[in-house]
Order: sequence, then C-alpha cells, then structure tokens
Amino acid sequence: MFLQKLPWAGIRVLSGETSIAIDPMFHFPAKFGSSHEELFPLDEFGHADAVFVTHHHEDHFDPRAIAAYYGASIPVYVPQESVRHMTDTPLTNIQGVSLGQQIEIGELTITAGFSVDGFGDPQVSWIVEGGGKKLIHSGDTLWHGYWWKLSKAYGPFDAACLPVNGAVVEFPGMIPSGQPITLTPEQAVAAAVVLQANVLVPIHFRAVHHPPVYRETPDIAERLQQSAQNRIKLAILQSKEILPL
Repeated sequence: MFLQKLPWAGIRVLSGETSIAIDPMFHFPAKFGSSHEELFPLDEFGHADAVFVTHHHEDHFDPRAIAAYYGASIPVYVPQESVRHMTDTPLTNIQGVSLGQQIEIGELTITAGFSVDGFGDPQVSWIVEGGGKKLIHSGDTLWHGYWWKLSKAYGPFDAACLPVNGAVVEFPGMIPSGQPITLTPEQAVAAAVVLQANVLVPIHFRAVHHPPVYRETPDIAERLQQSAQNRIKLAILQSKEILPL
C-alpha cells in the first residue's frame, strides 16, 4: 500500500491496481481568503476508482473538482447523515455509509469509523485496508473519547492521518469559544499513540490561516517533532509525495 499526500486534508491510497482519494480538494473556499499552499488539479495525482469524504464541509467536499477530474459518475462515499447536504452537485453517484459499514473497492476494504466534528456535523474516519496494510484518515476531528475503541476495534495501524492545525474560529453568527475545533499537534501525537499507529502523517494544515475567521495554531512542525520524540514516527509530507507503508 502507498499513501500519497494531497493538499490540505486529502490523501490518495494505492494498492495494486486500485486507488481511492479521501477528501480531495482543488477549489479553495472563498471564506478562507487565499490558500497558503499550492493546490493542484486532482488529475495530477493520478486516477481514483472511488472518492471517500469524511464530511460535507466545503474544504473537504469539493464536488466540482471531483466531477471535473474523476468524472461525475465516480462513486463518492459519504456519511449517511451527510447525503441530505449534498443534493446540489454535478455528482451522480453519491452513496451514504453508516458507521461500521465496509465498502470493497478493488483490492481495498474501507470502513466508516468514529470521528467527532468541531461543529457537531456528521463526520466519519475512513479506515483503509489492503495488501496487508492498514491506515486511518480522520478528517478534521477534534479530541474525543473514541480513540481507544477505534484502537481496539481496528488497530494497530500502519499510518494515522490526523489533523494537526488546532484551528480556533470566529465565524459570523457563532459565539466564539476560543477553543480548537481540530486536533492540536500534541493531541494528534497522543491520538496516534493510542491508535497504535506506526507513523503519524499530519494533515489539515498549511493551506488555511485567515484571522480572525480561522486561525491555525503556531509552530506546528516544531511542536509535532517535540511531542513525537521517542513516542512515534512522524512523516510530514509535501503534496504529491508518496509514502510506502
């Protein structure tokens, strides 16, 4: 199995002749200003047999890009509760998945696992198995109490793709909390350790920092390295970089 980093929170997983994309994005949400990392047309990463979306927020679900680069009829798997939020898209094959449900795509088996969204919206983690390897992608989850259940049910993992930007937001119409809505670097390391992951692959950082609407936590790379020391391997990937598992 190979893991390829896409911008922001996306990854592409390859096993044999099969490949899937999780949370691929090309069109940057206007509410966040301009992207702080380069975005690439999705076809520059290669083909995908199916797309898996952790939740319906526009920085994780980019239906225009999915349709344009993978085709409008590609299977797109989303949390069952998110289907009602995805009606006005060019995509023709959106399929809802329930927690614990398994999907077979070629040589890969993908399972919907626990995740907790920072705004209380439907969200899942995707657990991907193939070629004797296993990884988990947890969208933009915050810290929760399901890590131990995930570890017991599905671990250990060869890689854990976890958000690390500890975002604090002040969206219009919402009372500011001052609290992160995604994992901080230290929390991501702790979660990866509990998940019994061989390597932590940070996702969901670099692209978005647009104060006061959306503030990324500072010194991410340094904090990750300090927290991971003597605890877990760390692979901070650039877009298009491929990590063999």
